[in-house]
Amino acid sequence: MEILMSILIGLLFASAVYLMLSKSLLRIIIGTGLLSHGAHLMLLTMAGLKRGTVPLLGENAEAYTDPIPQALVLTAIVISFGVTAFFLVVAYRAYQELGTDNIDEMRGTKTDD
Repeated sequence: MEILMSILIGLLFASAVYLMLSKSLLRIIIGTGLLSHGAHLMLLTMAGLKRGTVPLLGENAEAYTDPIPQALVLTAIVISFGVTAFFLVVAYRAYQELGTDNIDEMRGTKTDD
C-alpha cells in the first residue's frame, strides 16, 4: 500500500511542478494546491498506513494508530485551504486591475509567443 501511495504522491508532485512552471496565474494556484495535497499524503504515508483501534487509556489493544500525524495533516489542510482562498482572491483582483492572468504581461515584459 505504501508503494501505491508513493507513486500517487510522485504523480501529484510532478503535475504540481508542471502547473507551477506555466505562465497562467490560475494554473500556478492549482499547482500549489496539488503540491500541498501531495505533501499531506506524504506525511500520512511516512507515519505508516496501519490499522488499529483508537488510542484510549485503559483499553488493552494489540495495535493502535498514532493520532499525531492525522492531527497535523488536518491542521495543514485547513491552513492550505485558507492560503488557496487568499491566492484566488488576489489573482481575481489582479485580473480585474490588469485584465490578464499571464505572469509576463503582469510584469510588463514582451513575450515572443
